[in-house]
Amino acid sequence: MEGGGLQDLDARLQALEKRVYSERGRNSRPVKCAESLARINTALANTANKRERVKILHKKEDLLKYLDPQFTAHIAVPDAMKLEFILAEEDFLCSQAALLEQVNNLQPLLDSNHIKVPELTTKVQRLSQIHIKQNGQSEELSAEVRRLIEEYNKMMFLLSKQFTQWDETLRKLEAPKQGQPIE
Repeated sequence: MEGGGLQDLDARLQALEKRVYSERGRNSRPVKCAESLARINTALANTANKRERVKILHKKEDLLKYLDPQFTAHIAVPDAMKLEFILAEEDFLCSQAALLEQVNNLQPLLDSNHIKVPELTTKVQRLSQIHIKQNGQSEELSAEVRRLIEEYNKMMFLLSKQFTQWDETLRKLEAPKQGQPIE
């Protein structure tokens, strides 16, 4: 399946290259886009590494800051709007903070030696494996039940359609008899 997807992608890339380079009259020699981009990247990297000013520029934190995808979000969203986002989520944040405090208060209980008994750990692991297995089995059974219900619905639909056809046929056959006098 993966090979088919890769072949489809390769075919699409070749079709794209054909469309791009056929307009420029480069049909004589096929050029691969990926190879061209790799050569351009190598040339740019070599040029940048030869120049001290470019090396210094690459080391500057400002450049890294500007290249960070979050930077555009920082520029695009003003501080007042960020404040509005926070205030809109105030109730949720307070409830999460209360839950976090509760977890921090119960942390000594979680670190207790009563819980860290090795026999219990193996039992819990075994039970969790059984639970995972049973979840898988229940999903399989649910899928089977859904399939059976669909089959049942199809069968009931076909039976009701068949009974309707039989009823129509009987009506057609009984219609002439109802018009005749009874002897």
